[in-house]
Amino acid sequence: MKYCMVLVACAGKTFAENLAGKLVENRLAACVQVQPVTSIYTWEGQVHTEPEFRMVIKTKSERYPEVEAFITAHHGYEVPQILCVPIETGLASYLNWMDENIN
Repeated sequence: MKYCMVLVACAGKTFAENLAGKLVENRLAACVQVQPVTSIYTWEGQVHTEPEFRMVIKTKSERYPEVEAFITAHHGYEVPQILCVPIETGLASYLNWMDENIN
């Protein structure tokens, strides 16, 4: 797979938007969508329900290690959600646009 989406959860909208902007500015991602979500999870033995913002990062699979390292270096969570989802296929013109906007 040449392309992937990276899913990341963040505590705040401003933080997510700033991180998204840096990923795009550094040409690690062609596009990042920031969406409000409610996360229900277990942490340190207790169930938590928290508002978060999900980043959907569109990038090339070969750039995933750099995207992960960038997020890990800048994220505030002890264990941030960073999940890579392969893109099997897509609109050719969109994938070409991604190629043009990712180093």
